Amino acid sequence: MVRTTEASGALMDDDKLVKECLAGNPRAQKLLYDKYARKMYGVCLRYAPDHSMADDFLQEGFIRVFMKLSGFKAMGSLEGWMRRIMVNTALEKLRKKDILRNSIELPFAGMDESDVNDIIDEHDDDSMIERVPSEIIYQALHQMPMGFRTVFNLFAVENCSHKEISHMLGISEGTSKSQYARARAWLQKKLNEREQNKNARS
Repeated sequence: MVRTTEASGALMDDDKLVKECLAGNPRAQKLLYDKYARKMYGVCLRYAPDHSMADDFLQEGFIRVFMKLSGFKAMGSLEGWMRRIMVNTALEKLRKKDILRNSIELPFAGMDESDVNDIIDEHDDDSMIERVPSEIIYQALHQMPMGFRTVFNLFAVENCSHKEISHMLGISEGTSKSQYARARAWLQKKLNEREQNKNARS
């Protein structure tokens, strides 16, 4: 479990933290970790099959953050820069473990093609998704097959284009688009089932 003392990070702004870390100040390194570990763990958890692997992603990700810190140019936010490192670390480790290779072309996971087409034909209506609390979405995403979940996170959360996703995962743009459509269909189906069960109990 990640434990942080984020308030202590407020003693230094990000520019100062980076400068002190580059100067080899161990206190600054700890402050940087404490300030961002919880947020970065949340990023890792979206891509990890379980908490143990999320811990692994986080540890490796922070190693890379400190190794590459001299390359941070402050053109954007430090948090955004770190986030990209965490995502790339997670994807690399998933590829090495072959977790993605056998799931990126999964069939419709309990749905036939008409189920997917019904969702796609709704003109990207995300009204159901938007009405559901974020914690319910989070729980549903963690039940989603890894291939679907990875593409969904990259497109919907990280705002990557399908072209970028195709390069990151070594798949075609068409496959990325198909996986995203299937992921949305899967999520919509799960949320519809939850809504029906809720209504049946009331």
